Amino acid sequence: MELYSSVDTIWVLLGAILVFFMQAGFTMVEIGFNRNKNTGNLVMKNVIDFCIGSVAFWFIGFGLMFGDGNGFIGALDFFWRGDYRALTPTFPPAAFLIFQTVFCATSATIISGGMAERTKFSAYCLYSLAMSMLIYPISGHWIWGGGWLSKLGFHDFAGSTAVHLAGGVAAIVGAKILGARIGKYDAKGNSRAIPGQSLAMGALGVFILWFAWFGFNGCSTVSATGDASLLAMSSIMVTTNLSAAVAALTCMIVTWLRFGRPDVSMTLNGALGGLVGITAGCDVVSPAGAAVIGLVSGLVLIWGIDFVDQKLKIDDPVGAFGVHGLCGAVGTILTGALALDGGLFYGGGFNFLGIQTLGVVSVAIWVAAAMSVVYLVINATIGLRVSPSEEIMGLDIEEHGIATDYPGFMSDGGHIGIIGLNGEAPSYPDAPAGEAKAAAGRKLTKVEIITRPEKFAELKIALHAVGITGMTVTKVMGCGVQRGISEYYRGIEVAANMLPKICVEIVVSKVPTRVVVDAAKKVLHTGRIGDGKIFVYDVENVIKVRTGEEGYDALQYTN
Repeated sequence: MELYSSVDTIWVLLGAILVFFMQAGFTMVEIGFNRNKNTGNLVMKNVIDFCIGSVAFWFIGFGLMFGDGNGFIGALDFFWRGDYRALTPTFPPAAFLIFQTVFCATSATIISGGMAERTKFSAYCLYSLAMSMLIYPISGHWIWGGGWLSKLGFHDFAGSTAVHLAGGVAAIVGAKILGARIGKYDAKGNSRAIPGQSLAMGALGVFILWFAWFGFNGCSTVSATGDASLLAMSSIMVTTNLSAAVAALTCMIVTWLRFGRPDVSMTLNGALGGLVGITAGCDVVSPAGAAVIGLVSGLVLIWGIDFVDQKLKIDDPVGAFGVHGLCGAVGTILTGALALDGGLFYGGGFNFLGIQTLGVVSVAIWVAAAMSVVYLVINATIGLRVSPSEEIMGLDIEEHGIATDYPGFMSDGGHIGIIGLNGEAPSYPDAPAGEAKAAAGRKLTKVEIITRPEKFAELKIALHAVGITGMTVTKVMGCGVQRGISEYYRGIEVAANMLPKICVEIVVSKVPTRVVVDAAKKVLHTGRIGDGKIFVYDVENVIKVRTGEEGYDALQYTN
């Protein structure tokens, strides 16, 4: 009869519960840092990658990671039938299975944010399966399953490299192959900001992750009995928290100095970068060492996100590579310098530092190469990316049949920042000279355009190109005679299909009405239901309140 420690078992299971809760944190961060029109898609990806990862890791992944194999790969143990009691002397092997399953799912879910807003859901399911079933378990075996890196003395206590670097590298490789979101870069290659829908939601996700990280790192002791375990648990909690706090402060201060204001999203990412950085060495560094790791992680994060976005021209919406890839690598390498026992700064020489660096490079190369093959095969078969029209409309409606994540309330349908499929302003001919002269006859016309929110930026540029500089824009809800687009919730059609729209109101005089209407039609036409309507009205008079000017004069600019 086996005697397990109740305390150790509960501790490991508590860790599994907390790390599982990180899925909620990742989901909220991704939703907050992306646009509303992709909310349902991001929710679905974070739910399904955990489900896929759970099944795949049970089916084959656990055996490849922890089975008796060789230095490079474990054993083919289908459906977890082997005897793993030697790995878990004080708690049941099943507790270890669920604990490692949630770590596997964490690595896979990192990819979602880096490739958000333009990836096919079917493609996501396939590469998430490959990551959980093969790629993560193989490199994980090198580190935690008795593989060649662990035999060299590589130290990655809770997964800066095994989990986070692997996920971050997979994300940036995928983002590079996938290409940037429409409108992210202009015709000259300059990066455009595409803000997410809710910093509050992103912040809540960060707090959830920070909270759950105490289980991610602290419960990785897989023991809670004896003074040594209690000391280790306490120290890990302190170093984990300090690194996150220092990294967030670093990002806040640096962005304050650079931009004149402390940047909220970068500060939130800073906290996550500090948590990722400390995960490798949280059990072997001092509080001061943790602060150094947090400081460096914060600096590397800011530089890394800027470099990826502006120099490499890779569109990573949530900064997945900066947070998980770069900070995971830096934290792992710094462990070789700051470890109290054997670190370079504590008299250990360069050997340990070299092993840490070798491990980081090896895992990065493996994941980059393997995931590149996976992505390219998927791209050559079912395709990685949705069509341009699907991307502009949003993956919620196109992939899942969700018209808005907030039914009954107004939504902006996404950040208004897309200016055209090729990043250039549309070109329209000037009004004919005769028509422009006739416009001086002071006829006033109101043009009212009702269309999709995501088309506003293109419409605004097109109108500006024909001479329209003043307009009123209102967010509205509505539908035409077709009753909008069919929307479903849990397979049941929603009765009232009121869709988010914008109403653009313009009063024109000098610019011919026909030119305005034609410009709008050219931008808005897709041939599908929901392109919108254009209404044209005669206007009796216009009065400028500030100057008292009326009619045509009221529409002209005066100092």
